[in-house]
Amino acid sequence: MTRTLKWTLLAPYMLWIVVFVIIPIALIAWNSFFDLEGRLTLDNFVRFFSPTYLKMSFISIWYAFLITFISLLVAYPTAYVLSRTRHKQLLLLLIILPSWVNLLLKTYAFMGIFGMYGLVNAFLSLFGIPAQEILFTDFSFIFVSVYIFIPFMILPIYNAMEEMPRGLIEAALDLGASQWTVIRRVIWPLTLDGVKTGIQAVFIPSLSLFMITRLIAGNRVITLGTAIEQHFLVTQDWGMGATIAIVLVLMMVVTMRFAQATPRA
Repeated sequence: MTRTLKWTLLAPYMLWIVVFVIIPIALIAWNSFFDLEGRLTLDNFVRFFSPTYLKMSFISIWYAFLITFISLLVAYPTAYVLSRTRHKQLLLLLIILPSWVNLLLKTYAFMGIFGMYGLVNAFLSLFGIPAQEILFTDFSFIFVSVYIFIPFMILPIYNAMEEMPRGLIEAALDLGASQWTVIRRVIWPLTLDGVKTGIQAVFIPSLSLFMITRLIAGNRVITLGTAIEQHFLVTQDWGMGATIAIVLVLMMVVTMRFAQATPRA
């Protein structure tokens, strides 16, 4: 392939990246240096390091960690079993299918399921249990977030397990290794790249959640994503909203670098 042909094929992709990624990030970075009156300032970054926003950052990271950790706990054995079943393609389709549904529709569906008169409380009433306040709690927020992101954790781990040589597992078992040793010393190291990819695919978007925090958590969970929405759509303080967005981008870059730098087990 000639250099001219290569750049011709790359041109549409590079144009897309420049127009829809680089330029928007540059505009956000530019707006972060202006206050409400349109004056050039660094006050937005100073304000971010106040206790309020630092606490918000900690809450965002904590919830993103919980969502990622629970997703990994569920996704890893699911991917392992899935890679060894006969009808894996059908089951994989059933796992992917919910991700095709609009996020807002899924969120509203869970509002009905977890509501005071929803399916969960209707089921509990069959056993004489009074209606529970499930919606607008930390549990409902984490549950719905895990449900939404878990396909993005399962897929890369499943792909890594599919590419894993089966002969290595059989050889380890023949040499007397226990099932736990095989998982720890053979399967886990060989699927670690898939785990890293899944962690990035879940942790990074979990940092900037805002719609689920509004509708499912009822603003009881305040994250940096919620703050960005508040500043852009309510207070019209675009400078502070852009500053938080830039900090979020930096957090995401650090997360990606950390995941890539993690040594193999």
